[in-house]
Amino acid sequence: MKTYATPFTTLLLTGSLLGASFTAGAGEHGDAHGDPMAKVTISSTEVADGIWMLTGQGGNMAVSIGEDGTFLIDDQFAPLHDKILAAITGLGGSQPKFLLNTHWHGDHTGGNEAMGEKGTIIVAHDNVRKRLTSDQFVKAFNMKSGPQPEAALPVITFNDTITFHWNGQTVEADHVGMAHTDSDSYVLFTEANVVHTGDLFFNGFYPFLDPDSQGSLAGVISGVNEILNRIDDETVVIPGHGPLGNKAQLTEYRDMLQTVYREVKSMKSQGKTLDEVIAAQPTKAFDKKWGGGIFTAEQWLGIIYPTI
Repeated sequence: MKTYATPFTTLLLTGSLLGASFTAGAGEHGDAHGDPMAKVTISSTEVADGIWMLTGQGGNMAVSIGEDGTFLIDDQFAPLHDKILAAITGLGGSQPKFLLNTHWHGDHTGGNEAMGEKGTIIVAHDNVRKRLTSDQFVKAFNMKSGPQPEAALPVITFNDTITFHWNGQTVEADHVGMAHTDSDSYVLFTEANVVHTGDLFFNGFYPFLDPDSQGSLAGVISGVNEILNRIDDETVVIPGHGPLGNKAQLTEYRDMLQTVYREVKSMKSQGKTLDEVIAAQPTKAFDKKWGGGIFTAEQWLGIIYPTI
């Protein structure tokens, strides 16, 4: 099977390299020629009173700002730390009191060390800490990462759920089992009716999932179903990647995943190889809408096939 370089491949590999190169100073941005993060800008979209989605390079972030202080979900890459803080300050916030990681991947945890060194309390599922304290390998991108510095590690971990009462919101993080990885959580802002899905939702394109971290397509579907059961048509949905969404878009995404899962599972039960599955084009009906992002249909089938 052919392999191709994709923007997401570059993103993950760059994050891995920067994780090794910038441990001495997360605020060193370099120049536009030497540092691919130098031209990145952090943009904000207000999704509810006092809550914003932040985008830059890597996983989408969310921030709650209010009288209790600043609460941040995910933090992208280390070299973006100063830019992220500047964006938060521009919204009226300050150094986050809490940082919640939705899972362990470096495009969501790369800024942890700089945040932790400045006193931010990092919170995540138990498996986030386990993976950040051990050697990891993501075969799909040939990406290796080693144990992270102490300051980058969650100091509060949970096994199923954790609740914060912050800025007038009930903020609940729930672990969904083995999904995109074995460390995934989604985060509900109950009163504001906002949810951050982490990488359970890639809005508008075929998603990456990580079999080397116990990820599976069935697990992603199960996790998305759990979110759908807890939101309504008015819920603002912040995806792990892609534009701001809603329940209808998340439902369409779930339906696509379920259809592809059933078709590939049926073919696999008949003994069809990956190349035979690719030749049968089980994603053909979805490729125009979902195949124009980080993966072609062929690439995505190569990732999900071993997990089904």
